[in-house]
Amino acid sequence: MIIRLNRPEVRNAIDLPMVEALHEVCAELEAHPQVAIITGTGGTFAAGADIGQLRERRRDDALAGINSKIFSRILDLPMPVIALVDGYALGGGAELAFAADFRIGTPSTKIGNPEPGLGILAAAGAAWRLRELVGEPRAKEILLAGRTLNADEARAIGLLNDVVDPDELEVAGEALADRIASFAPLAVRLTKSAFHAPREAHPLIDNIAQAVLFETDEKFARMDAFLARRDAKKQAKREAGHE
Repeated sequence: MIIRLNRPEVRNAIDLPMVEALHEVCAELEAHPQVAIITGTGGTFAAGADIGQLRERRRDDALAGINSKIFSRILDLPMPVIALVDGYALGGGAELAFAADFRIGTPSTKIGNPEPGLGILAAAGAAWRLRELVGEPRAKEILLAGRTLNADEARAIGLLNDVVDPDELEVAGEALADRIASFAPLAVRLTKSAFHAPREAHPLIDNIAQAVLFETDEKFARMDAFLARRDAKKQAKREAGHE
């Protein structure tokens, strides 16, 4: 599934209708798990939250966690999410990208969290998720010193998995999605769940997940196919040796 942020006139700024639309998409992906690709339009991923709306939000809006809830829901989707980060991913746009499992950029990618310059903080996930992604020193540069990373800098610290030309961005995202989709879906889902489980849940959660997978028909079918291919290669080598 491709999710396209489509407000190019405001550089895909994230407003309340977009948040509501993302919740609808998440409901579909929760009911019918599949790999999702999030991308922008107009050469921009998302330049942030809609400042006009953000200007009017008050205490109760902050406590409601309007953006943090949808980004956490995206992070918790059963199957992996790929963010195609062309151009700016700032503020809430960066936090949306941080909620994805993979991020592919272009040479024009700019990622940062300038919220303190507007008198607020990055409260929709960056304040804690960014440290997990790039480590505390880099996270503090971005969150406290307002550093905006270019594509090469983001790639060097692992915030971007890859950097490709803009005209190859969707192709790269679809190729990654196809690769993931070629694996056993339940194995991918349980691997993602185990990966995001708290440290104290391991190794129990790994053992339980593996116990489930060991009993699936797909495990037997895939392993039987692997063994058959291996045996066929061995047989072909033996026959070639007798020629």
